[in-house]
Amino acid sequence: MTKLAYILAASHSGSTLLSMLLGSHPQIATVGELKLSASAMGNISRYRCSCGNFIRQCSFWQKVKEGMAARGFVFDIADACTDYRAVKSQYTRRLLDPLHRGIFFESMRDGALALSPTWRRQLREINERNAALVSTVAEITGAKVVVDSSKIAVRLKYLLRNTKLDIKVIRLIRDGRGVALTYMDPAGFADAKDPNLRGGGSGGQREYERPPMTRAAYQWRRCNEEAENILRRLDTSRWIEVRYEELCRDTKKTLSRLFEFLGFDPDKRSWGFRALENHVVGNGMRLDATSEIRLDERWRSVLTEGDLRSFDHEAGEMNRRYGYA
Repeated sequence: MTKLAYILAASHSGSTLLSMLLGSHPQIATVGELKLSASAMGNISRYRCSCGNFIRQCSFWQKVKEGMAARGFVFDIADACTDYRAVKSQYTRRLLDPLHRGIFFESMRDGALALSPTWRRQLREINERNAALVSTVAEITGAKVVVDSSKIAVRLKYLLRNTKLDIKVIRLIRDGRGVALTYMDPAGFADAKDPNLRGGGSGGQREYERPPMTRAAYQWRRCNEEAENILRRLDTSRWIEVRYEELCRDTKKTLSRLFEFLGFDPDKRSWGFRALENHVVGNGMRLDATSEIRLDERWRSVLTEGDLRSFDHEAGEMNRRYGYA
């Protein structure tokens, strides 16, 4: 079985940074979000790989295409068919859309999905494609473990049922107030520093992605609830928890713990992770130039008292339970 390290988190919790730092170890490879969502990439002709090239012109992704073909799959990064939710059946998409809700509701979801012959067929193909993609990336890079920073618990649910993958989970948590701010203004607080490289590399302010604080706080809370739901059924030897804040404040210690969890010597990692060749899909920070790791707590000065009250009403109890005062 091919080994996969899955980062489970709410969006904008530092998963892209973590995946790139993990990829600094010679035995670990990352290309970011293996779900390869076409909607997240937007205009594929303008979407840039983290190497700086437009992704359709990137030699690494050309090798991936060739490696997938050798395994019997036609591969197009704009339509990779590795996202469990990107299925053709509208009935199936509606059933897959809700976040993970625990044993009872997941049993109901599975029962309803079992009624769809389209889903049964596509589930097998998506599982095969994911396993083939992980194997292809491992083969090209010479790595023993591939990182998937897709974050979504429902995706993890089906990956864990894939008999061709040996999965360990890294559960990443960040102060919900910081995450909520990124939801409210993703271009300003969760994208490339260079405005021209935002939106996947084509620029833009992402005005259409600016929910109010109540919605942002709810989204953060639900993402963490779904993470808790799926981890309750996973053996504790197969997952580890890490905080974004400790990753930034003590990067070496945090990474050493994660490398040991994955079975590797932490002393063999390379420093200056951006100096390494990488081909990451995901958050816009992958396009930044600096290897400096700086804790982002801009929420402390940007969020208003009203914002903080709204957050506390919707998600304050969970945030405190995670140790954020």
